Amino acid sequence: MKTKQRIASILKAHTLSEPITGIPSFNLLKLDLATNLEFPLPNNLRLGHVVERIVSGMIKTSTNYNVLYENIQLLEGKTTIGELDFILEEIATHQILHVELAYKFYLFDPSISSEQIQNWIGPNRNDSLIEKLGKLKAKQFPLLHHNGAKARFEKIAIEEVKQALCLLVSLFIPYLYKESFDPGYEKAIQGYYLNFETFIGLNHSDKTFYLPAKKEWGMDPSENDSWIGFNGVEKFIQSSMKEEQAPMVWSKQRGRFEVFFVVWW
Repeated sequence: MKTKQRIASILKAHTLSEPITGIPSFNLLKLDLATNLEFPLPNNLRLGHVVERIVSGMIKTSTNYNVLYENIQLLEGKTTIGELDFILEEIATHQILHVELAYKFYLFDPSISSEQIQNWIGPNRNDSLIEKLGKLKAKQFPLLHHNGAKARFEKIAIEEVKQALCLLVSLFIPYLYKESFDPGYEKAIQGYYLNFETFIGLNHSDKTFYLPAKKEWGMDPSENDSWIGFNGVEKFIQSSMKEEQAPMVWSKQRGRFEVFFVVWW
């Protein structure tokens, strides 16, 4: 994994804002950072943990925020009841901020509902944007006011802490879909999705492909230097369909790059 490019991809990721989420947002663009930011990242972490490390590193190297606590597990007796991602301090104002972080990839299924916010689902249909927001509002953010948090952060005036969500998303819409989206979603649309039958029926004669590992999702395909032909990816994708796994695919055609998912459903 190219560390510098992975860090840059997180800084460029789109943040869903409060008009959509109903939760105040924390945008990484608020951070005063050096250009060409780079710091070491372990190779053995899952994508979510990689992103946590990157955001933590960004905040720690910024000149306008301090990390007071991160990844704090809250206990009730010997039972873990939850974990808080970040407790930050804005240096200029001394405002304390509880920030929850998420990095998600959602596909738009227009058949679910007439409300756009209901229609964003995970590539394998096992999670959704509306479910994520519901859990954050009902469980995650209220943890700050649990007795376990009050004991853990006894030097912080909990009632004065503000809360915010850093929800970084990449959105994908159906292949050749023409309907319009709320501007809050539009900026986050990175590509499309299609089923296997449609994918193999397209003309791939002058295209090359790359199947990014999960830890590479969200990175810029133009910086990739390993590409293979259609025959090299067809069998792998067909196998993924049988396992009900929707892979992300990068394609390159005469210097033009596309990012899409091939779905089994």
